[in-house]
Amino acid sequence: MIERGDSVTGTFSRYAASARDAGLTSRVNALYSRADDVRDAFTRDYTRVLHSTAFRRLKHKTQVFYNIANDHICTRMEHVLHVESVASTIAAKLGLNVELTRAIALAHDLGHAPFGHQGETVINKLTKERLGEEFWHERNGLRTADKLELLEDNERIYRNLNLTYAVRDGIISHCGEVDENNLRPRETRGDLSAFTSHPESPATWEGCVVKISDKIAYLGRDIEDAVSLGFLSDTAIAQLTEMARLRDERAINTTVIMHNMVIDICEHSSPEAGIALSPECRAQLDDIKAFNYEHIYFNKRFEPYTAYSELVITQLFEHLTAYFDGEGTIARLTSAADSRRNPAGFAREFFGWVVKYCDLAVPHYANEKLYGTLSDERTYTRAVLDYISGMTDRYAIDCFNELITYA
Repeated sequence: MIERGDSVTGTFSRYAASARDAGLTSRVNALYSRADDVRDAFTRDYTRVLHSTAFRRLKHKTQVFYNIANDHICTRMEHVLHVESVASTIAAKLGLNVELTRAIALAHDLGHAPFGHQGETVINKLTKERLGEEFWHERNGLRTADKLELLEDNERIYRNLNLTYAVRDGIISHCGEVDENNLRPRETRGDLSAFTSHPESPATWEGCVVKISDKIAYLGRDIEDAVSLGFLSDTAIAQLTEMARLRDERAINTTVIMHNMVIDICEHSSPEAGIALSPECRAQLDDIKAFNYEHIYFNKRFEPYTAYSELVITQLFEHLTAYFDGEGTIARLTSAADSRRNPAGFAREFFGWVVKYCDLAVPHYANEKLYGTLSDERTYTRAVLDYISGMTDRYAIDCFNELITYA
């Protein structure tokens, strides 16, 4: 029995991902080194994610409730930190690699679009229509980490993040929407960018811990926000109270759910059973998830927000894609960026971003060039979708307001 304050049990210690596993710590390119560096490979990944602009933008991206004026409503960044808290606690108790767990947790939602899952739905629709592919934030997170996010090195040269295989795998494999228990690492590794659907499970035990922690973290916090914003009826509140009584609790909230589930996972997980909840806790988690879907995620009060997010993203997409002009695309964007009219601010910022990924001589940038000369329509469309998917809610709205103000 694991009690509060117990020392690390070490149940999984012989399975913990370590620097000795060349496959899990491999990178596309070698990192520069410092003679006095005390960090291991996964700690360096954590630091790289922490200093990335994609991570910074999470503080202005919707988790569930769009309310950028309310400082107390959960944002995507707060959710990520909750996941890190839950996952690192479990990893430490089980004897897993805590630094890898923290790095995966911090990075797992880098690929989320503006406006939460509503925004993801809109971008998926556009991606299907224009590219014949699907957009899902886990795969976009891998693309963000591998291709889009840049970091200045010790020689002031901007390069791709170049994260380890284990962290990259944790990003694309973290989907917490699928109801699973007894999580175990998949046996195969392979090319992560080749996945066209969600992997069956992460490749590491640490990734499995993050995956289950993701669900634990968001369910309780979403309830708290729903109560704060008056989303729940008296009947729903009574239902929550009854659910809490099943475990002799006074409330179901982030603190209660995290505590109970963390202790339960530590008690019931083993290399044989996998990362697992007890049947009782699993049933409660499923009940809470069903409650959230009925009373929160499918609440009709989201309908105006859903319509608005589709309007904003679609209009931004149509505006930027209209600049495509084959071989003349870069010239056309350059002209728009040089314009002094207010609407050009949007195009100027897009051009300033996309040029870093084109076959142009941009000083201090040694990153992968994704978009060539922007003369191919499919490639250009991909660039526009990449740009919009990286936006914060606030920036997307500012760009949209610019369009309707100066149209």
